[in-house]
Amino acid sequence: MKRVVLLSVLALALAFGSAFAGAGKTHDVTAEVVSVDVAAKTITIKGADGEAKTAPVIGKAVDMLSSLKAGDSVTLTCKDNDKGEHEGVTAIKHIKVAAK
Repeated sequence: MKRVVLLSVLALALAFGSAFAGAGKTHDVTAEVVSVDVAAKTITIKGADGEAKTAPVIGKAVDMLSSLKAGDSVTLTCKDNDKGEHEGVTAIKHIKVAAK
């Protein structure tokens, strides 16, 4: 009986581990919002290099798009696939800028 339970637990651990292993990696990017397209679910940002880039917004981050405007400072969590290719923005957090 113990062996059956142990094998079942091991099988579940392997199944969940495989699901998470294929999820890719994430990284954070701090940037300034240039524009937002709610209908297309995209955000255009300007990073430290000054270059504007447009990225798809996926998952729960889509709900944040309507609260953004040009000039906002944000931290984006970006998801990459297993090959390191950008898949989309999964989280958006406003950065509060101190008043001058």
